[in-house]
Amino acid sequence: MDEKTLWKKCAEFHGHVCGGLAIGFKAALYATDLLGLNFSGDEEVVCVTETDACGVDAIQVILGTSVGKGNLLFHMTGKQAFSFYNRTTGKSVRLVLKAWPEGVPREKMLDWFMNQDPKDLFDVKEVRIQLPEHARIFENYTCEQCGEATGSNWIRIRNGKKLCLDCFQEYDRFHV
Repeated sequence: MDEKTLWKKCAEFHGHVCGGLAIGFKAALYATDLLGLNFSGDEEVVCVTETDACGVDAIQVILGTSVGKGNLLFHMTGKQAFSFYNRTTGKSVRLVLKAWPEGVPREKMLDWFMNQDPKDLFDVKEVRIQLPEHARIFENYTCEQCGEATGSNWIRIRNGKKLCLDCFQEYDRFHV
């Protein structure tokens, strides 16, 4: 699919065009080139994003990453940084947005980003986080206080009762 069509799909998914969407668009295209990525039908491609900003939507559209499939994970640092993993080849890369030039007004950022070569936008670094394991499927338990089903890894035991995280109160003698 050509870049113009991909951009249109990203904008439709996101709901509007903006500089933030362009950042993710360029990052996904660059990762595709660097790692030989294709749209991920399952978990062949993984993205660990350090932001929850607009660009993540473009990454989802182009690379097929999603929270539901377990191949889009958030490691929030507030940085425009994205780690991409190709499970098939074992290759990975972390792309970190470079500072944009002073004097470019915010309303011109979309055009500025779209007219840049991805290699001029991002520093290419080694990933900081090892490739996350495949998503697991957990058994559900019913919280014995609120009655809602909860994945077993989020259940806590208090006085012999299985409780979800909402109903469970941490024990902390210093912050009562």
